Amino acid sequence: MTVAAVAARLGVAPATLRTWDRRYGLGPSERSAGSHRRYSASDVERLLVMRRLTLDGVAPGDAARIASVTEVEGHAQPGPTNVETALQGGVGARPGVPFGAGTPTALVDAALTGDAATCRALVALPRTAGVAELEHWWTGLLEPALTELARRTVVDRPGQDAPLTVRAAAVEALRAWLPAAPRGGGVVLVLVPEGQERPLLVHALTAALVAADVDARAVGGPTSVHHVLELVVMTRPGAVVTVSRRADVDLAHVAQLAHAHPGLAQFVMIPDTTSDVPSGASVTRSRTFRGLLHEVLAVAGRTPNG
Repeated sequence: MTVAAVAARLGVAPATLRTWDRRYGLGPSERSAGSHRRYSASDVERLLVMRRLTLDGVAPGDAARIASVTEVEGHAQPGPTNVETALQGGVGARPGVPFGAGTPTALVDAALTGDAATCRALVALPRTAGVAELEHWWTGLLEPALTELARRTVVDRPGQDAPLTVRAAAVEALRAWLPAAPRGGGVVLVLVPEGQERPLLVHALTAALVAADVDARAVGGPTSVHHVLELVVMTRPGAVVTVSRRADVDLAHVAQLAHAHPGLAQFVMIPDTTSDVPSGASVTRSRTFRGLLHEVLAVAGRTPNG
């Protein structure tokens, strides 16, 4: 495609494309007869990412860095594209995606094309990330991206799954970020009712709590009433959090815990369509990630900066 054709497709002036080429290297990579430069399909895809990011308010320089590491149909742009090295700021590394520069739109676009490398770059966490950064990481990037993907009707090839690509990248980011386990204080158990898959929100919540020096653990395996009561006796947690994405959730374990351990703080985060939550002086229903996080921190005796 010519400069004029690409400019018309993106809704920008040809001069803007020439500026992006000169400043950021996002120019045409092919030549036709007579040595005229032409934009390939991969070039255009990267420019579309650049355009979407700038419309989302990302600074052009940061948007260009994100677009330049975007893989199109499994083929990375020629030249140095070691995203992991770039994010770690290694010697000679090309700058990666600055934390906070990634947008839900960019993450959705990368996930829908199966571009796992760009997803990992967009959701990567700095080693120094604390509670505020992890809270923004979830509420400002991951949650809206997953919500948007849930609205999409897609026809995938075998092995391609956009939401799974995002979740895998996010879990990998948390695993790379995870600091040493907090010492002292009580454990906070975060569990999902039996028969349900663990949502990514559980990983985000436990990570944010760990950032505040709270020993938070995600409970896996069977979580029947018997198992939960037994686990509470063994671990003596400071709080128990129940997270469910389903409206038909069985909260029998919450009621039994409130009866057997009335002083144990419990937090329940379930869909708004679920009206029945076991009553109890120590049972609190949370409706937002931020509210749940700060309520648990208050019980654990930690502050967001702690």
